Amino acid sequence: MVWATDNSARPDDVRAANARCARGEHPQRPADPRVVAFYDALTSSYPDRGPRAGLAGSPWASAPLHAAADHIQMRLDENCPDVVLETIERLAGELNLDLLDLQDGTVYPPPVKTR
Repeated sequence: MVWATDNSARPDDVRAANARCARGEHPQRPADPRVVAFYDALTSSYPDRGPRAGLAGSPWASAPLHAAADHIQMRLDENCPDVVLETIERLAGELNLDLLDLQDGTVYPPPVKTR
């Protein structure tokens, strides 16, 4: 997942926000422009809707992606190429988004992120 947080957010803040999402609690506000830009850039290469989303080689285990005002959840296919993960990390870094790995709960900034 990618999360739009402020510069003071700690990993526990991101995990708490994710717990609220899992309960179906989402902020009722306009989408963060960073989240919109991330979604648009990612899905321009790897569509999550329409006929291309279901083609062999799609990185998505579940589509469409879960998009909310402050985050995007991506369920990747187990055979997803590394380039998709690299693209996610690069875009998150360019847009100052935190990454949350749902498999182990790790929250980390992408390598190029600056705060």
